[in-house]
Amino acid sequence: MKGRLIYLIGPSGSGKDSLLDAVRETAAEHGCRVARRVITRSAEARGEAAESISADEFARREAQGDFAMSWYANGLSYGIPRQVDDWLAAGDDVLVNGSRGYLPEARRRYPHLLAVLLSVDDAVLRHRLHARGRESAEEIEARLARNAGFADTLLAGENDDLCHLDNSGSLSETCQRLLRLIEEHRPHPLPDSA
Repeated sequence: MKGRLIYLIGPSGSGKDSLLDAVRETAAEHGCRVARRVITRSAEARGEAAESISADEFARREAQGDFAMSWYANGLSYGIPRQVDDWLAAGDDVLVNGSRGYLPEARRRYPHLLAVLLSVDDAVLRHRLHARGRESAEEIEARLARNAGFADTLLAGENDDLCHLDNSGSLSETCQRLLRLIEEHRPHPLPDSA
């Protein structure tokens, strides 16, 4: 494939959805498409601008090979449409909202992917999670503890190619840093041998 998969991961509340929505148009100007996930939740559910379908429809589409990647987490099924492979083959980079748990499989399938861990200061994340109102205070603290442990594991050992992107500041700053990071890690073509 000529393009590169940019695999964005991060804890709930870190701002992945907001970042993807904010960077979509500018990323396209830089030759990077933002994929829209398919999720088994109601269309009324708050969150990312994903395609919401039933569990039965998801299973049917998965069985007929409609997804380049798919996984199950948090009681939901997630899929990345196989169209991303066409974009990659055409030379576009593709930015996806990935799953931390699916990262090893994504790396196997796309060996040259750029994994980007979006993080946010605990105090900022705690505030965002409380503002969302989806979890109790105890659940939020448990999530923060899990997130810290998982991030430590990801940043250690076999993940030397994992890029870290802090989203504790303004969204516009994070968008600019993400675009710079993608540019900095874009593979350069080998010179033609004469």
